[in-house]
Amino acid sequence: MKEAALQMSDIYFIFFRLRTAQVMTRLCYNRRWSSHRVGHQKPSLLTPSFSAPSRSIFIQTQDTPNPNSLKFIPGRTVLESGTMDFSAPSTAFCSPLARQLFRIDGVKAVFFGPDFITITKADVNVEWKLLRPDIYATIMDFFSSGLPVLTDEAPRTDTAASDDDDEVVAMIKELLDTRIRPTVQEDGGDIIFKGFEDGIVKLKLQGSCTSCPSSIITLKSGIENMLQFYIPEVDGVEQVNDST
Repeated sequence: MKEAALQMSDIYFIFFRLRTAQVMTRLCYNRRWSSHRVGHQKPSLLTPSFSAPSRSIFIQTQDTPNPNSLKFIPGRTVLESGTMDFSAPSTAFCSPLARQLFRIDGVKAVFFGPDFITITKADVNVEWKLLRPDIYATIMDFFSSGLPVLTDEAPRTDTAASDDDDEVVAMIKELLDTRIRPTVQEDGGDIIFKGFEDGIVKLKLQGSCTSCPSSIITLKSGIENMLQFYIPEVDGVEQVNDST
């Protein structure tokens, strides 16, 4: 039972000392980590030059339905509200943390939730055991720097019901926010309402859900069925991939 739980969510204890520009990472879990990866960490550009006391941080990882995406839980707030999806380095201009993560070879996409960070790797041939040490070092080094996760240039995604919404749209948004989004975020992703037209609800998947093999099943068997059950005006659900 204990080993099965660890396979679903490995807990890594990371001890580091900010006395030099090099970050030392110790990973403690149910099997020994290869020392050659830990011993060759590249110092992050965010490492302060001044001396600082020793710190410790727990970073928990959790598998997602998408084998190419992994959920990192740093044990602290990532975003005060909403979510942010960075599908490419060019979209990360408003986030110092996302820019640092994209500098790691093999990182394809970055997604921020309220208390987690979902990383999607570029290639199935890239192994997580090679990416994890650099991701751990980048995340813990960033949070020790005191920089904001998002700058003032960051666009805000607001899917809450507004006074301009008609009754059906308001009901759709409420159901998405209260019954569907929490479950999707638990899997390291998010779902954004993009419109309702001719009985079709248009939704955009983000994070681990973007390229997940089971995303169509999630839309049709899960979300569509639930919306149709509670809202008779809904005839179907359609996924959109635009960046707006």
